[in-house]
Amino acid sequence: MPQLFGTDGVRGLANADLTADLALGLAQATAVVLGQGRSAEARRAAGKRPVAVLARDPRISGEFLSAAVAAGLASSGVDVLEAGVLPTPATAFLIADIDADFGVMISASHNPAPDNGIKIFARGGTKLPDAVERRIEEYLDRPKLSPTGADVGRIVRFADAEDRYVVHLLGSLPNRLDGIHVVLDCAHGAAAGVSPETFRDAGARVTIIGNDPDGMNINDGVGSTHLDLLSRAVLEHGADLGIAHDGDADRCLAVDADGKIVDGDQIMAILAVSMQERGKLKDDTLVATVMSNLGLHVAMREHGITVVQTGVGDRYVLEAMNEHAYSLGGEQSGHVIMADYATTGDGILTGLHIVAEMARTGKTLAQLAEVMQVYPQILVNVTGVDRNRLVGDEVVDAAVRDAEAELGDEGRVLLRPSGTEPLVRVMVEAADQPTADRLAHRLADVVRERLAI
Repeated sequence: MPQLFGTDGVRGLANADLTADLALGLAQATAVVLGQGRSAEARRAAGKRPVAVLARDPRISGEFLSAAVAAGLASSGVDVLEAGVLPTPATAFLIADIDADFGVMISASHNPAPDNGIKIFARGGTKLPDAVERRIEEYLDRPKLSPTGADVGRIVRFADAEDRYVVHLLGSLPNRLDGIHVVLDCAHGAAAGVSPETFRDAGARVTIIGNDPDGMNINDGVGSTHLDLLSRAVLEHGADLGIAHDGDADRCLAVDADGKIVDGDQIMAILAVSMQERGKLKDDTLVATVMSNLGLHVAMREHGITVVQTGVGDRYVLEAMNEHAYSLGGEQSGHVIMADYATTGDGILTGLHIVAEMARTGKTLAQLAEVMQVYPQILVNVTGVDRNRLVGDEVVDAAVRDAEAELGDEGRVLLRPSGTEPLVRVMVEAADQPTADRLAHRLADVVRERLAI
């Protein structure tokens, strides 16, 4: 059968690609693979059943998909704690907090409302390794668990799920947020209930936009992928900054008091320097992907902070962080992982700590963001080419070397084949935009000529 799991769970058009039958089957297969671990066996030995946390974002399809997942788990002898609408990082936290055997989040993150997805977390709230995802796929066509009588799972409301998460977020803060006016864009998504409450409890003055989910408006012109509305709201209300989440609140981007965007790289730079000053940055190291701006590397080098690079995707950032117990990592897109408090990207946690740093230092967000100069960056997608011929092409390699020689220490070049499409991505950073544009398009022409299908 085709591979179901992508880079972030199983995702597709709800009720077309991602059906109730598939959700039910995935839940039953997950119960076999993750419901047989040592913690689950210990529960059974004590006369109890394995436990799973289930949550969703507010898409209308999340209602029938979560019902199917709950049915699949309970019919396999797993007790389901149904948390309702909550952010993805809240689900991961709750799994660890109550020592559940695993958990499921129904969300398609920043995708439009007709899409949905199923994300599965292991015990401790960690993402599944590829090998475990493959095992779940294999068990879709194998016999399922079919307990009867008292061994059938129960489905109950996780009544204090939101409160537990809010208390956790507040407990992570080094100081209160008093005196800071923040506009929150909740993307009509899973952050709508939790984020405003938490920022207010921490002392901030809060103005809210994108906070009226109706099941179909998630990410629609709002949130971390549409920052224009947030910038206008910050200016209109004279706020100190704006924080934008995506649909499941695992991302955070910001705008300063002048409405200027502060991206994930700048956020990581601010947090890294703050954590280093407070002795909280493990081994003075930050983990970032190869797509992070050159300015981040320059800024971190100036502060004696090492940047470990990974492939694109927060799962690769997490792998590197877990391998060496690093405390901070993330992506330019706003997935920021603060390992002391979370096992995955957490947009609310990240936003809280940005505002906390403003309150601690008395600096504006614009002043904090000055820690990093953003180098002009251009990305050109070269379509209609054989991406598999990129590696080893001598002419392309020579063109890259020429561009790198011209840039010297003032820029960099990155060519990446797409994992799914017949295209190659050409990225160039330089000290000025004209140079970046010129070199990127020159390289794109070489790639187009050499790798044409």
